Amino acid sequence: MPADVVSPTFTRSEVEDFLYEEAALLDAWRLSEWFALFTEDANYSVPPTDAPDAEPEDTLFLISDDATRLRSRVEQLEASDTWSENPRSRTRRFVSNVRVLRIDRDRAWVNSNQVVYRLRNDTTSTYVGRLEHVLVRRGDRLQIQHRRVVLDLETLRDVGKVSFIL
Repeated sequence: MPADVVSPTFTRSEVEDFLYEEAALLDAWRLSEWFALFTEDANYSVPPTDAPDAEPEDTLFLISDDATRLRSRVEQLEASDTWSENPRSRTRRFVSNVRVLRIDRDRAWVNSNQVVYRLRNDTTSTYVGRLEHVLVRRGDRLQIQHRRVVLDLETLRDVGKVSFIL
């Protein structure tokens, strides 16, 4: 198999391009298009900074959304009356060190590093962490079944409220 092919169903460049496109959609605040990348049984989570390996069943997460809650979050952020993001944050994401960890038929477990710069109210905040994705193939396209953002920050005190999508 060529170096770019990690399985007959996934290529490294396809996975990387997908993650880069996801980041671009979020930075452009095209949240409905971003939400369309998710499966109907998807979940999106951000564990607490002091318990990055925790599970939402026994720990209070910063975010633990199923597809219904995620849709509601997107709709709220897109509404012009959402005070916590009015004016909305400007972000710039850098995704790197993409690794396809495991593949099982039409599903791939992928980790990558992420730095998000958030500019809002004359302040720049930096969010550094790891992205964990479970991607599934649906026909000729990839979709997100699971997205977990594990922040390397010790606390959110210096970066403020997470009112946007990491």
